[in-house]
Order: sequence, then structure tokens, then C-alpha cells
Amino acid sequence: MKPIRDNARVLIASMVGTAVEYYDFFIYGTAAALVFGPLFFPSESEAAQTLLSLATFGLAFVARPVGAVVFGHYGDRIGRKATLVVSLLLMGIATLLIAFLPTYAMIGWIAPLLLCSLRFIQGFGLAGEWAGAALLAAEYAPPGWRARFVSVMQMGTPIGFFFATSIFMLLTSTLTDAQFMAWGWRVPFVVSSVLVILGLWIRLNISETPEFKTALEKETPHKVPFVPLFKQHWGGLLAGAAGVIGTFATFYLVTVFALAYATGPLGYARDTFLGIQLVANFFYAGGMIVAGIWSDRFAPEKVLIAGALLIGVVGLMFGPGLEGGMVTATATLCALMLALGLANGPLGAWMSHLFPVPVRYSGVSIAFNTGGLIGGAAVPVAAQLLVAAGHPLWVGVVLAVAGMCTLIGALFSRSYADAELAVVGP
Repeated sequence: MKPIRDNARVLIASMVGTAVEYYDFFIYGTAAALVFGPLFFPSESEAAQTLLSLATFGLAFVARPVGAVVFGHYGDRIGRKATLVVSLLLMGIATLLIAFLPTYAMIGWIAPLLLCSLRFIQGFGLAGEWAGAALLAAEYAPPGWRARFVSVMQMGTPIGFFFATSIFMLLTSTLTDAQFMAWGWRVPFVVSSVLVILGLWIRLNISETPEFKTALEKETPHKVPFVPLFKQHWGGLLAGAAGVIGTFATFYLVTVFALAYATGPLGYARDTFLGIQLVANFFYAGGMIVAGIWSDRFAPEKVLIAGALLIGVVGLMFGPGLEGGMVTATATLCALMLALGLANGPLGAWMSHLFPVPVRYSGVSIAFNTGGLIGGAAVPVAAQLLVAAGHPLWVGVVLAVAGMCTLIGALFSRSYADAELAVVGP
């Protein structure tokens, strides 16, 4: 009975904490698409405002590889639990402070500087979240259940997105534009503080993972884990970084970029398009559940390959789909989010197999956040540049290429794993 209770507590802790952290991340992305441009980056060009606003969104991805090294170091030396608590607290404080930022009209250039600083801290804090939560679930999972355990943790991502989108929908549908721009956009950032307290309370009441405890009993932790990581496991880093590019690109193009483009040049109403994204989110969650089940039955990399191929095919229809009207836009976003669920669902189980326990937190963190820098920061900014240059249909090609990067990473991981097995034995 006790193992069942412990497993349930760990799954709830990993899922709730992830939901809280991604809620914080998503409310920033939504605000960046809707209000941060005119509030923090005055410009005669609306396209330039949106580009600058999305650039601050991408700034967090620049911070994430740095945070990945720091959190990976302590995650491999002192444990998963303590590192996860610190990452949640750091991101929660940064998110709450954004709610009280003065705008450009109030203090001039200092306003975007403060916004960028807090965004950097957000990204730094989130760098340790996904890897730690994935390992918390994976290293507690019973034999044959690893992918399903990790997929439960990853359900925190669509849950966080659901609450972030819902609160913005509520605000945009009940407030006037003037009220929303003046103070309404700040409400989701204040609400995050309550959720952070809940997440901290849950995470403080769990134990360290069994696999990490066993590893500590066998050998002393590396003084600087990323040194043996880069010397001995560079193949896993390359495979992991490539493998996450498509998932990052898909998610942030379908959410942040699509929201900015649809409510700007395409003229969709804010609450209408937020509703479309909310519907698509259920397909994301469904795809993730299916991926977890299939990954334990077949193999995580096989499901990842299927998801990557689907992203590549459906991605080519992204631009025309958004421009084809509400029905077509809804179908396109739902199909892409389903593909995303299939590609994202196996990631935690797949990446945890790329690295041994003593360097696993560092390896998963660095690979995940390095790939995120390309897929989550560079791709949305490139998409906005294409729109500004009058080539919106090319955005789908960019998305398809990102899906192929994930395919290459998954295929390379199979040969890399075979090579590692030949060296160290089964």
C-alpha cells in the first residue's frame, strides 16, 4: 500500500509543480503576444512591436542553457527534490514581480530593461524544472511504466496552458480593451503566487528518488558533473538537443506566434482565438496520454519518430490553415497539437535513457534547454520576421524543418545507444 501512496504523491508533485511553472511561462507568452508590445516597446510599426515583444519571450530560452548547467550540477550532486524546489521558487518570484512592473509610458527605457531581466530569471528558473520533474517521475516508476509515469508529469504542460489561456479568455471577454491594457493583464501574474505556494507545499512533502539514492550508495557524486558528461556522453547531448527542437517549435508557434499573428494581421478577436487554442489543447493532452501508453508498449524513440513525421507533414499546412478561416484554423491547430502530444509524450522517458544516473540531471537539462533555445526562441522570431517580410506561408516550412530535426535526433539516438551498449555492455 505504501509504494502506491508514494507513487501517487510523486506523480502529483511532478505534475502540479510542472503545471504551475508552465502556467507562469505561458501567461508571459500570452501577454507578450497581446499587450507587451505597445506597453513596453512603443514604435510606429505594429510588426516591430510584436517582434520586440516576442524577442523578450525568446530571451528566457537564452537563459535556459545557463540555468540548465547550474540546476543540472546541483541536481546530480544534492538531488532532484531540493533542486526542483529552488527552481519553482525562483520562477514564482520573477513572475509575481512582472505583475507590478511600470510601463514605458511611466519610466521610459527602464521598463523594458526590467521586463527583460525578470524574463531572464524566469527562463533560468524553468531550466531546472522539466528535467527534474521528468526524472522524479522516471526514477520512481515501476518496471515497464516509465513512459506512462513521465507522461503524467508532462500533463502539467497542457494543464498549465489550459489555466493560462482560460484566465486570459475570462479577462478579455469581461473587460474593455482599455481596462485590460491598464491593469487586466497583470491579474494572471498575481494569481501565479497562489499556485506557486501550492506547488512548493506539495514538493516539500516528497522523498528523493530511489535511483538517485542507489547511485549515491554506489559512488560519490562527480564534483563537476558536466565535465564527464561532455567527455563521455556528447552523443546523448546532440541527440537530445535535436530531438526536442520540433516540440518546442510546434508549441510556441501554435500558441504565442499564432496568437500574435491571428489577433494582429489576420484580425481574429482575442477571445475567439484563445478559445480555438483552448480546444486544441485537449488534443495535445490526448496525444500525450496515447504517447505514454505506446512508448511503454513499443519504445519511446519509435513514438517520437511518429510524432516528428506528423509535425513535418501537418506543419506545411500551418500558414494556409491559419488564413483559411475559423474552421480551418481550428482543425490545423488541433492536428498540430495532437502531433505535438505524440512527440512530447515520449521525451522524458526517451531522454532519461540517454544518460546514466550520476550525470542524468545535467544531461537532460542541457540537452532539453539547448534544443529549446533553437525551437522555442529562434523559430518564433524567424516566423515573425517572415510575416513582416510578407512571406507568412513560409512559416509552415520552418515548422516542418523543425519536425525533421526531431526525427534526426530520434534516429541518431538509436545508433548512439547501440554504440554505448557495445562499449559498456548490457
